[in-house]
Amino acid sequence: MSSMVDKLQPIIEPIVENNGCELIEMEYVNEEGQWFLRIFADKPGRIDINDCALISEEVSVALDALDPDPFPQAYFLEVSSPGAERPLKDDEAIEKAVGEYVHFAYHGHVEGETFHEGTLIESQPDAYILEIRDKARVKQITVPKDAIRFARLAVQF
Repeated sequence: MSSMVDKLQPIIEPIVENNGCELIEMEYVNEEGQWFLRIFADKPGRIDINDCALISEEVSVALDALDPDPFPQAYFLEVSSPGAERPLKDDEAIEKAVGEYVHFAYHGHVEGETFHEGTLIESQPDAYILEIRDKARVKQITVPKDAIRFARLAVQF
């Protein structure tokens, strides 16, 4: 995390939570000369535009009240859903996704593949059980937690 995100998280996270949501991720980035503070939040049943607007208004008021101003330049504040294929950043996020369709990319190979997509069936202490489609059949595989390089929700086609 950037040092700006580290400074702002203790201010922003309680605002997100007070609105019944969970802070999924924050980023403070420069894109083509413009600075953006992006807040990604979600809640059971999915966050909507009204939730985003309320969080944005409250965060804006809180950040404007900071003295000294931590921002060295102008920035755009964006509050949004993390999207249908949001990243699952840690074990806790992956465990919350039990029952969901996920994408796991691996450091090496698991069952001969560098990634799998399937339904996350179970979380065990050192592994996840993933139900995948292998050609015309469905099977369950065990994915060691330390083999996962990247995890996200996925859209099933």
